[in-house]
Amino acid sequence: MKYLIYSSLLLILLLSAKSDKTGSNEKYRPQYHFSPQKNWLFEPGGFILYEGEYHLFYHNVSISNKIYTDQLGHAVSKDLLHWEHLPFAFNPNDKPTTLTSAPPMAACAVVDSMNASGLMQNQVKPILIFYADSLGNQNLAYSNDKGLTWNKYARNPILSVFDGKGHDPKVFYHAPTGKWILALYRSKGAETKKEGISFYHSADLLNWQYSSHLEGFGECPDIFEVPLEGKSNEKKFVAISGEGNYRIGTFDGLIFRPETAMQKLDFGKNFYAAQTIGNAPGGKTIQIAWMRGGEFPDMAFNGQMNFPTELSLRTTKTGLILCRKPIAAITALFNHDLQKKEKNLIPGLNGNLMSSISGDAIFIKAVFLPKTSDSFGFLVRNGKQSNGTDIHYDTAKKILDANGMKMPLESVDGKIELEILVDRSSIEIFANHGESGLSTCFSPPPGEEGLLLYTMGGELFVESLEAHTLKSVWTNK
Repeated sequence: MKYLIYSSLLLILLLSAKSDKTGSNEKYRPQYHFSPQKNWLFEPGGFILYEGEYHLFYHNVSISNKIYTDQLGHAVSKDLLHWEHLPFAFNPNDKPTTLTSAPPMAACAVVDSMNASGLMQNQVKPILIFYADSLGNQNLAYSNDKGLTWNKYARNPILSVFDGKGHDPKVFYHAPTGKWILALYRSKGAETKKEGISFYHSADLLNWQYSSHLEGFGECPDIFEVPLEGKSNEKKFVAISGEGNYRIGTFDGLIFRPETAMQKLDFGKNFYAAQTIGNAPGGKTIQIAWMRGGEFPDMAFNGQMNFPTELSLRTTKTGLILCRKPIAAITALFNHDLQKKEKNLIPGLNGNLMSSISGDAIFIKAVFLPKTSDSFGFLVRNGKQSNGTDIHYDTAKKILDANGMKMPLESVDGKIELEILVDRSSIEIFANHGESGLSTCFSPPPGEEGLLLYTMGGELFVESLEAHTLKSVWTNK
């Protein structure tokens, strides 16, 4: 399936390729989400914190004469908002490839602080990137100068998978056992029902031994520890696949034991291949994902990442769930703002509480009591040429609908709480303090920047409402 997806996307890229002219103010250039300078952005290829600086690696694909080149892009940031693009790290493929040959395979990065690999030079902690080839071999590249230059390990591959395909590695350190763990997507040959995550362990990051296999997970897996809200010393492991399907459980360094059923982190169509940082300041777990499938008409680039989120575990009436909320750093971008409290909204267009806010980069946070309202919501990027994109909540069906994507959403104590991030080419919704999420890309007409809050069929009580236009990270440095 992954080969088919990549071939289709790359064919679109070939047919829609534009000039190499790039900038920061193109009509669909994200103003506060990460995007490549040019070419086609695929999934993250590593997400780490190194000496106070965040490093994001990502697959950047270009096409020339029907031959595509998959480079690992590289960018750094001190605040997860403002990114500096560095030279490409390296090309995971040793030979040129075509649209019908192997697609780029997800990679991951770690900082070898203890020099377990023995690759350290001049007392500089090496950065290691693990990546797969089309044969199922796991390979290693490393940097001894904080990511500026890279060498492929002379004894690659470090792990070969003969029973079915193996790709999309995730490597992390498991402190209780003092071992490094490699979580690898495995298709287990023709037995697709047994696809999942195979775990391996190592003392030196170079020699790996098989531990166990966890069935029921798709490509681009991640596994990480997350604290329980209100109990910072109590943590659980989360295993998640690229589509955002996850289970919570325990991991002893060898076997992941699920304690919950499969749950869904994001209900949109533009969330895929998320990667996490588990050692962020304050013990936070930070996640970033690829907004796969977005369209950026007539641009010299294609693709963006989701906005970084902070993860936590919460006990709800339905059990333990994984929650995510936009990182607090977004407040540094707040510009013109609007705040309302305890307002009653009646059907009709008169009295739009959002009339003083407009723009193509907006943050909205609101708490509603539906009262007698049949449905309510926002029209974003509204204007004369377009009715805007509807973010619509049906109070009877308990469904939130945005850009054609539907998310089940129950009220909590009779209230619906929403945080909405609007950028030039994306909408992200976080509901009920991060308990549900929906990510979607869109291509609204430039210049249509109105914002409307509405109710239909009855009264809506607005307990609190705030909205902020957001400064561009391209100018707010």
